[in-house]
Amino acid sequence: MARSWLVAVVAVLMAGPCLAEEACGSAALPCTVPEGAYFAAAPPWRAGDAPRPAVLFLHGAGGSGAAAVGDPNLSAPIAGRGYVLLAPTGLARPGRDGFYWSLGSRPPVRDEAAFLAAMVEDAVPRFHLDRSRVFVTGFSMGAGVVWQLACHDPDSYAAYGPIAGGFWRNKPTGCAGPVKLLLTHGWRDDAVPLEGWEEDQAVQGGIFDGIQLWRRVNGCPDPHAGSFAAVAQFWQRAWTGCAPGSALTFVLHPGGHEVPAGWADMALDWFEAVVPPSH
Repeated sequence: MARSWLVAVVAVLMAGPCLAEEACGSAALPCTVPEGAYFAAAPPWRAGDAPRPAVLFLHGAGGSGAAAVGDPNLSAPIAGRGYVLLAPTGLARPGRDGFYWSLGSRPPVRDEAAFLAAMVEDAVPRFHLDRSRVFVTGFSMGAGVVWQLACHDPDSYAAYGPIAGGFWRNKPTGCAGPVKLLLTHGWRDDAVPLEGWEEDQAVQGGIFDGIQLWRRVNGCPDPHAGSFAAVAQFWQRAWTGCAPGSALTFVLHPGGHEVPAGWADMALDWFEAVVPPSH
């Protein structure tokens, strides 16, 4: 009952998920940078409060940033724990509804890493963020962008948590360095199967193959996971004894191609364990 009351209060506070003081971010009025637009859901903030951590969520193909901040399964638990949810919007899909990310196209339609960096720099003062505690996550095609960011720009954000996605097209043979990474996937996912797939010119990398790359990138001495946990529907395995400052956890749930119920709290528990607050 107490938890239901808290969620209800958060939902009221976020009725237009961005507060008036921030002036933009709601579905009616996105924030913009030269590269694109983003949306936000923020808990209350008052002058003198400490800077807030953030979750940067990249929607899947056909989705949007507005829909992400409007999803109570994301916005309520994230804002309820004092985080700001940032949800950028991808590129319009020609002749189709929704948006997509410039992932795998040659040449890229947009430099997504540059867009996200510009968005975060705009959001830091606007939403009173702690730049050192930004957790980047995403679903499906958005998760593929997160895999690429974690590989090529591991120090740009505090940690990464892709859901139901993997490397797209050619899997890299190496990455820039150790990274804090939480991989979440559905056992019954048939859109991005654990084994990957190849059809015509499209290639979706296998999740298990990707894990072995992350293990090498993080300098984990043993190919086998060193710790295991089962929390609610989430089966977790983590590699231990890896490079200082790194983290690698793989989470399976029994569902399919989805952001599973309870994911936000599980992921924030992990994030706070590997990137603890400085105060």
